[in-house]
Amino acid sequence: RYQALSGSRGAFFWSRSHLRVCEGENARKIASAEAFSTARMMLRVALVAAAAGLADGFTGLNMGRLARGRPATALQAMDEFMVERLEGYRRTFDELTERLADPEVINNPDLLMEISVERSSAEEVVMTYGDWAKANGELADAKEMFADSGDDAEMREMIRGEMKDLEGQMGALEEKLTLLLLPKDPNDGKNVMLEIRAGTGGDEAGIWAGDLLTTYEKFASTEGWKLRILDESKADMGGYKSITLEVTGESVYSKLKWEAGVHRVQRVPATESQGRVHTSTATVAVMPEVDEVTVTIDPKDITLTTARSGGAGGQNVNKVETAVDLMHKPTGIRIFCTQERSQLKNKDLAMQMLRNRLYEMQLEEQRAAVSAERKSQVGSGLRSEKIRTYNWKDNRVSDHRLNRNFPLQRFLDGDIADMIDACIAVDQQEKMEAMAAEKLSA
Repeated sequence: RYQALSGSRGAFFWSRSHLRVCEGENARKIASAEAFSTARMMLRVALVAAAAGLADGFTGLNMGRLARGRPATALQAMDEFMVERLEGYRRTFDELTERLADPEVINNPDLLMEISVERSSAEEVVMTYGDWAKANGELADAKEMFADSGDDAEMREMIRGEMKDLEGQMGALEEKLTLLLLPKDPNDGKNVMLEIRAGTGGDEAGIWAGDLLTTYEKFASTEGWKLRILDESKADMGGYKSITLEVTGESVYSKLKWEAGVHRVQRVPATESQGRVHTSTATVAVMPEVDEVTVTIDPKDITLTTARSGGAGGQNVNKVETAVDLMHKPTGIRIFCTQERSQLKNKDLAMQMLRNRLYEMQLEEQRAAVSAERKSQVGSGLRSEKIRTYNWKDNRVSDHRLNRNFPLQRFLDGDIADMIDACIAVDQQEKMEAMAAEKLSA
């Protein structure tokens, strides 16, 4: 759809994508055949491109200026540093897109998957950058038309309104691009092994570990994640001495990683007859799942023995040695796996758990090195770091990384999204400050 509007300099044609053409003198009165022919041609080009899904090919290109043989305006709203990075993303995205059509890539499933994942990770940045550049070009057009509108009050008011809308769009897109350009944690999209272990506090610590498990089960349910118990050791008075779960779903590590650390509880335990407040702790470890390529285990470094599982599962688990006892000699990590009904599956599961633990140890060393250099506001991620205190008397949760309090009951109900989002926000702020410092030193 388009419309011809009178103006002191000519006819303005508006398409749904806001492409414009200005040709001729007093076009409504003179109705220059050449002017209208040029306008129709430009609109047909734009509509054909949009229909073919190629509208982004006109990003930053002003069709009106093209008609008059003048170059498009350069990107101006964002600084050169950010535009340079965005252009780098665009070039990489285009190169990866071309590689997907390469027969050698198509015939190599692993390489095809790797390139597809890499391209997908850059797609949102490139598309958002395209939207910003398009709005930037339209704003430049609107400013020029405003200057050319003369004394036409109706036209100036209409263009002024569009300029305001475009500036608002560009502001929102710039904020989104800033966040998209922040460094990504390569593990954010991975599933995890979640380990909850009772700390100091005797029987109450085991009960508290069970309460944390219940909270994470509720949170996982709201996120649509699936949980599977890999290993557990129940406490005598309820709860757990330790429990390890596999958590699978979308972006699990990106959210649960903020739960790693020591959780301290202050309350009157169910086992307390005098009504005194006790302080107990439980430790949460969040380990991203890794494959055999990421962590290589030398077969000489492990000893593996088998045993009968016992318990429920029929005669097979009671008579056949399906349980696997795995020991990693360099680290002393021992994994006894009985979850599956076959020895082979238990062996595979034990090896996966060992890889995850070894990878988590590597991450722990990296975090310790970073923490020694600078103390992050949202914590180092070390499992020995106290991250929260849960006070029953005051009905509050105090997050020591944020210096903020949250309602206790919401945590117990599994509503921990606000806490996680707050950690993410502070982490993003730190990264933006680091990016700003990089720009100054560039």
